[in-house]
Formats: sequence, structure tokens, C-alpha cells
Amino acid sequence: MSQWLINSWYQRQPVRWLLWPLSLIYQAVLKLRRELFRLDILKQRFLPVPVIIVGNITIGGTGKTPFVIWLAKQLQQAGYRPGIISRGYGGKAEYYPQKVMSDSDPSIVGDEPIIISRHTLCPMVVAPDRLAAGMMLLRDYDCNIIIADDGLQHYALGRDIEIVIIDGQRQFGNQLCLPAGPLREPLSRLQNVDFIIENHGSGSANYTMTLSQLHAINLADPTKILALTTFTGKSVHAIAGIGNPQRFFDQLSSHGLLVISHAFDDHHRFQTNDLDFNDNKPILMTEKDAVKCQKFANSNTWYIPIEASISGKLDQHILQKLAGITSHG
Repeated sequence: MSQWLINSWYQRQPVRWLLWPLSLIYQAVLKLRRELFRLDILKQRFLPVPVIIVGNITIGGTGKTPFVIWLAKQLQQAGYRPGIISRGYGGKAEYYPQKVMSDSDPSIVGDEPIIISRHTLCPMVVAPDRLAAGMMLLRDYDCNIIIADDGLQHYALGRDIEIVIIDGQRQFGNQLCLPAGPLREPLSRLQNVDFIIENHGSGSANYTMTLSQLHAINLADPTKILALTTFTGKSVHAIAGIGNPQRFFDQLSSHGLLVISHAFDDHHRFQTNDLDFNDNKPILMTEKDAVKCQKFANSNTWYIPIEASISGKLDQHILQKLAGITSHG
């Protein structure tokens, strides 16, 4: 999506009023679609195990990937056997559903699913049809609960718990729906979800997510791990092809790094020349970008893994909610 349009959503630019009629049409289509599901004209199908949806109502990154990793680990610690499904955005497979392994090709399954698979070791399947992905998980693996990454608007898949991640810094921009604003659904949608988590913000939500960045891992030799403070006071190239690159740059700057920023479109397919800056300065990137750069990275290229922590005893509240869910099958 064009960067100027995205910028207009978070800055008071007059173009939003030109696009506002299209937003009204978009909202009308959303309302009709939800009504068709409510009337059972469009069918919503449930899987025989509980399904937890993790999504957002805005375009762009809000921190779903680290949250899904956190959630999967909490469920594992509680004795569940989670499987994970996703659209696999950024991947172009010849057929779906596609199983995701830690060494899968990001051009086929997408970049974020590989990160999730590596960190959780959970079985994972991607497909535009989330129901088909879930059915493959249950057929081929011993799962008793499913996490659906970025499935809030995929109403064909029945859900037991809905969790929404919001960007605590950018919030909802001009609060208009696409294309005049960043909203996938009106703000009123938040009244019907089970849990709202704010990623790095004012703490106005009941639950706040904090993302920690403490180490840098070398792409050419993953056994080389440095404290991020090793780069404090040094000039570094920072690249980010994510939904909100500025957040990554700001986090590096907060550790005292002198950041030369290079922002790319979300899910950018990196090439060798994207990392060619004609100097010997370290190159730092997100783990999401590292998945696509590992094959051609040099010894001066590093990625920064992130770890989520959640306030407000969310893990206990989710487990309590799950305890009251009856089987669908």
C-alpha cells in the first residue's frame, strides 16, 4: 500500500475527505457481510477444539507475532497442545494449506509464520481458508486448541475467544475505515471482543504488552550473540520492512544507538543490494526481515529478537475463559 496514503491516516491531511465516500461504501459492505453471517446465509463453521483469534482492527503491524508466541507458550505451560494457523501473508504457495517448518521458504509460507514456528515449536499451517488450515492441523497433529493469527475478520471460522492487539503509539489514526483511514472495521467492533491488549502505549487498556530487545544475533553465525548495548554510541544501519518501521528505529535509539534508518514496505522481499551501503557500519534488522535476508547476509549483519511480556494477569484470565468453553464436536 502506498506510503503516502498510510501517512495520511495518521496526519490530518485533506485527502481523507476525498476518500470518505469510499469508506462509507466499505463500511456498508462490512455490515452486510456480518449480517449475512448472523442470519446464517453465509456459514460460520466451528472446529471441534477451542479457537482463539488474535487480530487487530487496523492495517499495519501492531505486535501480533510476538503476542502469538507468548500466548502459545502460556498455553503449553498450562498443559494445552496448541496448533497455529495463519493467512501466511507475503507467501505465494502453489497450493494450500501449507505446513510451516522452521526452515520453510518465506516466499512460500510468509515471514511471520516461520518466526512463530521457530519460537513455539508448535505445528503450524497457513492458508487463505483458515478453516481448511485448522482441519489439516487436527488431522495431522495432536492439537487440542488452535490459535488463529490475524483472523479477526475471517468470519467463516468460528471462534471462542477474540483478542485484539492495538498500537499504543499510533492508536487508530483518524479513526476512519479504509481507504480514508487505517480501520479494517469500525471502532465499535472493539465492544464485542474478549480481550484488548495495548502495545506500548498509555496503558489505557486493561492489558499492556511490552516488547523487550536485549540482544543482537548474527545472521551469518547465529552462535554469535551480543548484548544490544554493545552498539551503544555507534552508528548503525537499521532496516525494517514491517508495519511500523519507526517503532523499531525508536527502540534502537532508546538504547543509545546512532541510527541510520532505512524503511521498507511491510513484507518487503529483500535483495542483496538492499543491504549494500558501501561502508563497514553494522546492519541491524528485525527478526521478521532476517528470515528473508539470511541467505545473503554478511558477518556484519545482525537481527534483534523481541520478547513480549503482558501485564494484568492476562494468561490467567484466558485460561479461566477457556475453562468455561464447551466442545463443538
